[in-house]
Amino acid sequence: MNTLKHYQTDFLEHLEIEKNRSDKTTRNYDFYLKRFIEWFGEDKKPADITYEHIRHYRLWLNRLIDVHGEPLKKNTQNYHLIALRTFLKYLAKRDIETLPADKIELMKMPDREVSFLDSSDLSRILEAPLKNISTKKLETEDSKIFAGPTLLIAHRDKAILELLFSTGLRVSELIKLKKDDINFKRDEFTVIGKGGKSRVVFLSEQAKYWLKKYLDLRNDIHPYLFISHDKRTKKHEITKHASQNSSDEPLTSRSVQRIVQKHAREAGITKPVTPHTLRHSYATDLLQNGADIRSVQSMLGHASITTTQIYTHITDKELLNIHKKFHGKKRNND
Repeated sequence: MNTLKHYQTDFLEHLEIEKNRSDKTTRNYDFYLKRFIEWFGEDKKPADITYEHIRHYRLWLNRLIDVHGEPLKKNTQNYHLIALRTFLKYLAKRDIETLPADKIELMKMPDREVSFLDSSDLSRILEAPLKNISTKKLETEDSKIFAGPTLLIAHRDKAILELLFSTGLRVSELIKLKKDDINFKRDEFTVIGKGGKSRVVFLSEQAKYWLKKYLDLRNDIHPYLFISHDKRTKKHEITKHASQNSSDEPLTSRSVQRIVQKHAREAGITKPVTPHTLRHSYATDLLQNGADIRSVQSMLGHASITTTQIYTHITDKELLNIHKKFHGKKRNND
């Protein structure tokens, strides 16, 4: 009988080919399984795994100290168990004797805290990029000649914020967008999300307007929708005679995160704000205005409705506040 190490290789190939998992997902499973196999023993076989081994492994994970000198977070411990459980399910499908996957229970996690912006904070952050920029020059016929880096960056940042709130895009999806991806006639476009799954996202009138404004100011032939306009980097300087090459890169996820944080500070928002905060705000806005949860699941690109249900806690709290404010006010207290 082959060892766990042998089956691990088969399993990773299965994830890559049959399941079409991303490179990142496959690498994560490889890391988590390798940790278990090194702990359990590389010469061990699937049939050697018992419930008692899993209990000791969970204790070991809970007491493990990471490279920063901190214990593993509970959700990270769960990732290890999820990888192992998925591996055992794969072995069972191949009729290889091993511990049943359902013997591994994940630890109970507290409800996720979802951070979103209320309407006033949202208005301020969306207005922040252009608040101190004069746009009078843009009203001239030759507006492009006045589009210096400062003005261009302001319009880019405005378009990024509006697009994030309009579509609920993940930052990883946003930075991959190319100019040709956007269909302004239909106010929609397709993105490839987690797991290589595609979905259609829709543009609001505001996002469409500011995207067009930003693109009208661009005088480069760079294919990506959002790029650097800082002359110090020279990344945006693509001439008509330049060929497309590996240096023609979009903004990074970290750059977009810095842009969002910058304008949150300018808007006077004291709590942490990330691109994902705008995604949360998008979902919360939809639900609070009457969208059904299945539609929101589809628009966010969630594989499971369970993931989307984190937002119902927010809307439930809003309903509770409304109930307390308006219900039974005319009744006597006696």
